[in-house]
Amino acid sequence: MKIGLRILLGYFLVVGLAAWFVLNVFVEEVKPGVRATLEDTLVDTAQLLAQLVAEDVKAGDLQHAALIGRLQNYVHRSVDVKISGVQKANLDYRIYITDLHGIVVFDSENKDVGKDYSRWNDVYLTLQGKYGARSTRSDPLDDSSTVMHVAAPILDDGRIIGALTVAKPISTITPFIERSQRKILRRSGWLLLGSLLIGLGFSFWLSHSLRQLQRYASSVEKDEKVMLPKLGNNEIGTLGRALESMRHKLEGKQYVEQLMHTLAHELKSPIAAIQGSAELLTEDMSAADRQHFLSNIIEQNQRQKQLIDKLLALIKIEKQQVLDSIVTIDLNQLLEQVKADAISRLTEKSLQLKLSLSEPAIQVQGDTLLLRQAVGNLIENAIAFSPAGSMIVLMVSRQNRTGQITVLDHGVGIPDYAMERIFDRFYSLERPDAAKSTGLGLPFVREVALLHGGSVAVSNRDDGGVCAMLSLPD
Repeated sequence: MKIGLRILLGYFLVVGLAAWFVLNVFVEEVKPGVRATLEDTLVDTAQLLAQLVAEDVKAGDLQHAALIGRLQNYVHRSVDVKISGVQKANLDYRIYITDLHGIVVFDSENKDVGKDYSRWNDVYLTLQGKYGARSTRSDPLDDSSTVMHVAAPILDDGRIIGALTVAKPISTITPFIERSQRKILRRSGWLLLGSLLIGLGFSFWLSHSLRQLQRYASSVEKDEKVMLPKLGNNEIGTLGRALESMRHKLEGKQYVEQLMHTLAHELKSPIAAIQGSAELLTEDMSAADRQHFLSNIIEQNQRQKQLIDKLLALIKIEKQQVLDSIVTIDLNQLLEQVKADAISRLTEKSLQLKLSLSEPAIQVQGDTLLLRQAVGNLIENAIAFSPAGSMIVLMVSRQNRTGQITVLDHGVGIPDYAMERIFDRFYSLERPDAAKSTGLGLPFVREVALLHGGSVAVSNRDDGGVCAMLSLPD
């Protein structure tokens, strides 16, 4: 399982458990909270009515009491109001009064007058001077049929002479409870969704940064030219910069060791030739022989200079991860410049260079000087291995949004054993004129191609000769 998914699941698990716990508490507390509010209202109502009917109860003639008559008429009133989205059409209070012995002497619903309520908690406790309340189901099997009863003592000079009870069915407040619970659940759902989106965003950010760092490490492993991505000033960014620093140190150390070993090996031959010629010059010899050895010293010294110059150029471009300057380059113009650079070498070997340009012109983004040197190296190789009087073809074409520069010659081709090593540093093949190259031309071309996001390939042609192709994204 990927680390981003692990973090997302862990985050959402913690948020989900916390949300479930809080949500469960909220939802479960809605019902008792509303019931407590209702009970508080019933207490106030019962105490108020008990105070109002005290004189009538003391007189003992409730049937003709004006206030009692108004309470009787209360049941027959109707209303049509909407409270918090819940429609209310009936008045739900039931009021009954009991005497000092718990006998019902008044019932707003006229159904229990004369019954003994002395054993009901609301009446029993109130007549004892305690807080009397009870919840009783109309249907023992249906919790929604519960009715809350709250009683208040009817007093005469501090003496209890009866009890007044106000009752209200729980079903009348159930819609408010359900509405509140739905609202909590709905908003909790949005909260969880928001938390999930935040978790996804965080997970994406972390995974994206890690993937960038992973791709960077993979590219370094494949020896590709790549820059450290921008990872920000955080732990991942610090890790990325540490990896880049370690990469530079390891690559630098390995590069220097390999370079010094190879350079020492390549310089042995010209140094030995120079030393041998110089020792021979100390002896007596003819003027022609002396001139021959002097020419050999100059030639070997020139070879060393060329080797060092090309090596320095290759080292510079190998250590370069991105182009210093990028401009739009017309490949047709670039090829014409390369042809002009090679005129003297072509004339020297009696070779012809045929240009095959593209219509319309193909343009790429890159460094003009580097591409000019790279194509020049390909032309130089073609010149070195082409027989006198033959033709070299330099052409440009487009293939799948890629500009392709192709060099075709009619030389002897590349031996099979050398095909996998032609891009190795200092590796060179025997040339028709017996001259030995530095073996740095094709490695330079490959580095230039990589810097431009392209590639270079060299293969033998079926009809003889070599095809070198430099591909660049247009």
